[in-house]
Order: sequence, then C-alpha cells, then structure tokens
Amino acid sequence: MQLSASTKIDDLLSTHPFLEDFLVGYNPHFKLLKNKITRATVGRLATLGAAARIASVDLDALLRDLAVAIEKQTAVRPEVSQGNAGLDRAERIAMLGHIIGELHDGGDLASARESFAQAVGDVDAGEIASMEEEMIRGGLPVREVQRLCDVHVGAFRDALDQKKDLAPPAGHPVHTYMADNKIFATLATQLSEIARKLAADGSLAAELLPATAVLANYDGLDNHYKRKENQLFPLLERHGVTGPSQVMWGVHDQIRAQWKQARRAAEGGDVSTFVEAAPAVSRSLVEMIYKEEKILLPLAMEKLTAEEWAEEKRGEDELGYLLAKPAIALPLAAGRPSPSPAPAPAAAGLLNLATGALSLEVVDLVLRHLPIDISFVDENDVVRYYSEGKERIFPRTAAAIGRTVQNCHPPKSVDTVNRILDSFRAGSKDVAEFWINMGPRFIHIRYFAVRDGAGKYRGCLEVTQDIGAIRALAGERRLLDWKE
Repeated sequence: MQLSASTKIDDLLSTHPFLEDFLVGYNPHFKLLKNKITRATVGRLATLGAAARIASVDLDALLRDLAVAIEKQTAVRPEVSQGNAGLDRAERIAMLGHIIGELHDGGDLASARESFAQAVGDVDAGEIASMEEEMIRGGLPVREVQRLCDVHVGAFRDALDQKKDLAPPAGHPVHTYMADNKIFATLATQLSEIARKLAADGSLAAELLPATAVLANYDGLDNHYKRKENQLFPLLERHGVTGPSQVMWGVHDQIRAQWKQARRAAEGGDVSTFVEAAPAVSRSLVEMIYKEEKILLPLAMEKLTAEEWAEEKRGEDELGYLLAKPAIALPLAAGRPSPSPAPAPAAAGLLNLATGALSLEVVDLVLRHLPIDISFVDENDVVRYYSEGKERIFPRTAAAIGRTVQNCHPPKSVDTVNRILDSFRAGSKDVAEFWINMGPRFIHIRYFAVRDGAGKYRGCLEVTQDIGAIRALAGERRLLDWKE
C-alpha cells in the first residue's frame, strides 16, 4: 500500500498489525491506540496526516519511518507520497475524539486545550455532536460520555466562545429557549448569592425563604427540558444527530436531582446541605445554558428545515410553556407550506391515526393487552366494541355487539344510564365515575363522552379497572429499579 497523509490509520493497522507497537513506541500520543475506544473512533476516522498533527511530529519523517518499519517486517518498502494535507471533517472529529480520549485517560485539561488549538483550532456544534456519537458507537458507555460532557466543553470553550451568538427571530422556538435561559441565569445567580451569604453566616437562616421561592420554579425547569427531550431531540434524530438525546438527557436528570436536593434543604431549613447543593445546581444550570446556546441550538438551527421548526412549535405548544412564552406567532418562511399540513398517507396496510400509523392487527393486539376493560357505545346508544383482555372484570360476549346499551343493564340501572348518556349528549357532562367492592377487588368504573374535533358527540367510552393493587402501592419504584 502507498503511505500518504490521507492513509487511514485503521487501514494501515489492518494491513500491518505490527505497526501498532511501532507507533506506540514512536510517540507517547500514540499510546491511545491501545485503548479500544480510541481505536474504534480515532483509528477508524483519522489519517496519518491527522495523527502527525495530534502528536506534533513531522509528517514526512513519520511516513519515512513507517516505510522503514514495514520494510524490516515484510522485506517490501511501500511507496511514500510526501507532503501534508488539510484536515477534512472526519479527521477533525477524530482529532477531537483523540483529545477527549487523553482526558479520559487522566490527561490535563490545559494540555488538552493546547492540543486542540494546535491541531484543530476551531470547532462547530455538529463536530462536537459527531464526536460524542463516534465515542458511543465505539463502545464508550453513554454515562461515561455524559460524565465527560463538561470536560468536552471546557476543552473547546475558547473556540466556541468565538462563535457568533444566536439571534433567532421572535416567536422561533430557539428564541423561546433562550428566553427561558435568561430566567435560569437569574435564578442561578440568586441561588449562588443566597448560598454565599449562608456560608459566611449560617445564622441567617431566614435567607432560606427567598431560596424556597426561587426553587419553586422546578416545574418551569422540568418543562424546558421536557420540550427538548420530547420535541427537539426527535427532530434532530431524523438528521442522524443522536448524541444530544443520549448524553444531554442524562445531564437534565442530574440537574433535576440537584434542584430537588436544594429545594428539600431550603424547605427543611437544612442550611449546611443547602450551602453545598445550591452552588452545585447553579453551576449545572449555567453550564447547560452554555451547552444549549453554543452547541445544541446552533446545531438545530443548522439542521432543521422551516417545516420542521413549524412542527417543533406545534409540539411545544401542546407541551405548554411555564417560564418564557413565545413572543409572537412563529413567522413562516416565504413560500413555505402552512405549519399544519395534512397527515401524510399511511403506508400500505396501515391505519393513519392522529399520532401514528398501525395495522389493524396491531391495533387489535394493543386493545387486547390494555390492563383495563373498555367498551364503546355509539351516538345512537348501540354497543359497537368491547376489548377482550385476558382477565375481564364484567362478562361480555359477541352477542352484545349491536344491542342498545340500555338492554345490557339490569332494569334498575337503566334510568341512571340514560341520564348519563343524555348529559353527555347535551354537553353538560364529560365524565361519570363510580367505584365498587367485588370481593377482594376494588373496581373503578368511568364513562367518558367521546367528541370529534368539532365537539359533536360521537359516543361513550366505558373504562373499567381493578385498582386494588394500585391503591396498595407505597413509596416508589423507578424505572432504574427494575430487575429481571
């Protein structure tokens, strides 16, 4: 094979595996080739030109020395093409991964910044996201990438600081995110100031009262992150950008936990815990603001189309806003379609539902597996459907289909059934609920008026559930507590 600046390290080592030990001995920077994560990321993407820059060695000398090493082992000297070459995007990402790999192995942040400045000198949001994704694909656990997230930003902060600040139009989702961030910055400053006063004089316990007011904004924080997690991340994933949703979501949960700890300390009058917890959550808030406005949101502005931003806005409107609200309606780009397009046609064999598309078979399976019994009566009081789960609460047979619902109840109940349905039909009620004891079971029965988009009454949905076990629950069991 020919050796040149563009020769991929992965290709080189696949052809001549003995060169791994040669490179490790050649320069201390190459010792990371022994690290399987680095090999899976840097080794797969980086070229010899990039490797020379990483190690700060002369490329021509490296190529000559590699040729000599190959000749000694194989008795064939490869052709060498001299001269350096500029870095392409893949190489830049590989070099970022190398720098982070050094940090992961205990390297110094200042040295990492110096390596970054010498080797790359500039970085964009997409490259940082791609670097994280490469590290995850290479085998580094998401939690480990998450742990290194602040280190990533620290290493590249100087370059990120040179980027122009975002200036989205009023009403744009990014504008609303940034308005939220101004509120978070103010809250972080307030918490830090209160913690500073209490650290200086713990007897000022009255300062915990304004801290409690600041920390009462948890729902706003949670709403901001939920909008990112449930609306922005999925749209980025359509463009192959998966790093933020895998890494940043975990950081969200860390901040949520820090906030709750500080709030419990403030509400409980625990000055010492608050003095420790408040600065921690303040720092985390400020760091997240920076990551959003220097990495995530610029990346989103680059990737998402006008139609996708309109979709983003519709989804965020459904989730609601608890801090900053959109300044104005989202302006549409000239010539773009309405932000409320008709649903796309369902694929062959699928039913187009309001929030997805499923086959008839899967719809039936989903309804059969609901942990509740449901029945549907149409606007003419005729039974049209009942679910057939494994353990039904009230008996039903196919003979019920097509009967009027009044005939499915004992005579003593018919008057009440009619009053419920009449109130639904008139629009005066939307729900009726009852609960009864059936031996060891506690049964919850609810009736819901079903209306179409125009508000027209289309029927009644009956939902029946044994909630005895639910009523007995205590404490909590979180998803991460699940065991096989």
